[in-house]
Amino acid sequence: MRVLMVSKACIHGAYQRKLEELARCGAELTVVVPPSWRDHGGQVFQLDRRHTQGYRLVVEPLALNGHFHTHFYPRLGRHFRGQRWDVVHADEEPYNLATLQIVALAQRAGARALFFTWQNLYRRYPLPVRLMERYCYGRVAGAIAGNAEARDVLRRKGYGGPAWVIPQFGVDPELFAPHAAPPATPDGLFRVGYVGRLEHKKGVQVLVGACGQLGTGVRLDLLGWGPEERRLRAMAAAGGLEERLQIHSARASTEVPGFLRQLDVLVLPSLTTPQWKEQFGRVLVEAMACETAVIGSDSGEIRRVIGDAGLLCPEGDSAALAEQLTRLRDDPALRRELGVRGRQRVLAHYTQQRIAERTWEVYGAISGG
Repeated sequence: MRVLMVSKACIHGAYQRKLEELARCGAELTVVVPPSWRDHGGQVFQLDRRHTQGYRLVVEPLALNGHFHTHFYPRLGRHFRGQRWDVVHADEEPYNLATLQIVALAQRAGARALFFTWQNLYRRYPLPVRLMERYCYGRVAGAIAGNAEARDVLRRKGYGGPAWVIPQFGVDPELFAPHAAPPATPDGLFRVGYVGRLEHKKGVQVLVGACGQLGTGVRLDLLGWGPEERRLRAMAAAGGLEERLQIHSARASTEVPGFLRQLDVLVLPSLTTPQWKEQFGRVLVEAMACETAVIGSDSGEIRRVIGDAGLLCPEGDSAALAEQLTRLRDDPALRRELGVRGRQRVLAHYTQQRIAERTWEVYGAISGG
């Protein structure tokens, strides 16, 4: 089966392992990526070639880089001339101009197209975004939703075609793996961590407040960047946590496992807002794969991702989060048990191989192959 995927997300080296696994499933796969992508916070991510065996990785310039709804690939049409694709995978939301471009090219070439969506909140977009979305709904052979609520949103908005719930990417269990023996914390402190954007909706301020309630035996390590950094440092100083808070600068996706393995617990304290709620929480499965215990808020998809392999607390409740942290601090056996359960859950549901296998099944379903 000949498959063309267009994906700005696949500039990240760790995510490319899924592409190798798709090739092993039998896909004759070509993947188009931009040379870089600028996210909504202004952070620029460059293409990181890490896993490139068994498929073609093609770099194409991107117009309007950093504009989520309106970016597109000016030279993408050349990959359809004289080519016969069975499946064209637009690894983009259906309301983006790039998706419209990809779907239109696929339709003109007689290929079966599909898109991907994370959007788990119902939104009625203004024109012309709404028209782009409607165009894509009517011209694809299928859709992949990253979570169950995203599929519900598709149905509510009028998409009536086949839709599967599959996360966009899994994790590489060889990269995200536990230490042979749990490392001892040099200073003897209970080490709590977070990975992601430092912005209000991610709830990091709730985590800082919770750690401030645990006394002097806790250290908080934040791996991320964003507009809340100054406020978080001020909160830590006011709560007596200033000397035990460290904010680490961004690093390559393949370097994150080393950070996660040093933690006693990884926390994702996301908050639901009118514009956003947690769509998956990828760092949870990365930490679980490393046998690091996890705590999540009950925002969006977090409960389903963690299952019985971690602890939950009400979003925005720093006292409840402090109680769960105290529970794990005082019970090393529970930390170890949750770590083992977490890795087992990842191996069953969230590896790159498992995500690729499920995606390959979708390709077969929409192409008749």
